[in-house]
Amino acid sequence: MIEASPPSPRLWKVLLAFAIIYFVWGSTYLAIRIGVREVPPFLFAAMRFVVAGSVLFAWMRARGTPLPSMREWGAAAFLAILIFVFDYGLLFWAERRVPSGIAAVMLATIPVFMALGEIIILRTQRLTARLGIALLLGIAGVAVLVGPGLNLGGAPIDRAGAIALIVAAISWSIASSLSRKMPQPAAKAMSSGLQMLCGGILLFLASVLLGELRGFRVQAVSREAWLALAYLIVAGSIVAYTAYVWLIHHESPTKVGTYAYVNPVVAVVIGYFFGGEPLGPRTILGTLFVLVSVVVITTAKANESRGPKLQQAPKAEIPVEN
Repeated sequence: MIEASPPSPRLWKVLLAFAIIYFVWGSTYLAIRIGVREVPPFLFAAMRFVVAGSVLFAWMRARGTPLPSMREWGAAAFLAILIFVFDYGLLFWAERRVPSGIAAVMLATIPVFMALGEIIILRTQRLTARLGIALLLGIAGVAVLVGPGLNLGGAPIDRAGAIALIVAAISWSIASSLSRKMPQPAAKAMSSGLQMLCGGILLFLASVLLGELRGFRVQAVSREAWLALAYLIVAGSIVAYTAYVWLIHHESPTKVGTYAYVNPVVAVVIGYFFGGEPLGPRTILGTLFVLVSVVVITTAKANESRGPKLQQAPKAEIPVEN
């Protein structure tokens, strides 16, 4: 007897899920910038991920998902150092110095660093002419945003913030490569919740070691900052991630992965209209270079995966959120 295929989801559900991962994840960068104006960055990130990770972890346990093994806890803690302490921690820190839209564009270079790592270190990717041009465009985009000598109008972004964001992107790239070989819970939501929980705890420890708690007064935090934190936890970490998990079960990874192109554009536009951030030729040109680079790199990988290849790296994990 032929088994019937599951019914396709209604179009409005698919469109709603895409709208959530496009616009909610794109808007989280401005929410971060609002929060870190008043709350120390590593502490603010810790608050977000401890709560969000605890909720996801408890939700999966309530659904009967088994507890992670000790090896999975250890792998999650190690990945959390790279993903949450270095990537998110530096992102939150940098957003005190760099506009939220530019921060999103800088982090969009993650596929560029992943491709460089696969070519130079892992040797699982061949350097073709198309890929080489895409990598040069990505590097040029960063140079446009950072370079002080370019006569493009508007000041280049803060150098310390730019370096922090580049380190953050490299750290995520390394974590994506390592996660392929590390033990993780089979359920994606449990894996994500576990990493968030470990990451939140490690971010809090980093906040303490950096002395962020000295002089910090909870009573002085405005309602706007608390609302930004609530938005990051509920909309950014729980609702959007749920939409993402639902989408990857109903749509192709290539389609779902388009959020990587859309999020930076959404972040730049929202930062301009709602955050009063500058949008000059420098920002537009740098963003365009980076996005073209990312589109070419990711579509090239998708095309290669359809054809025969002697040596191909396993598909990297798509970031769980922004």
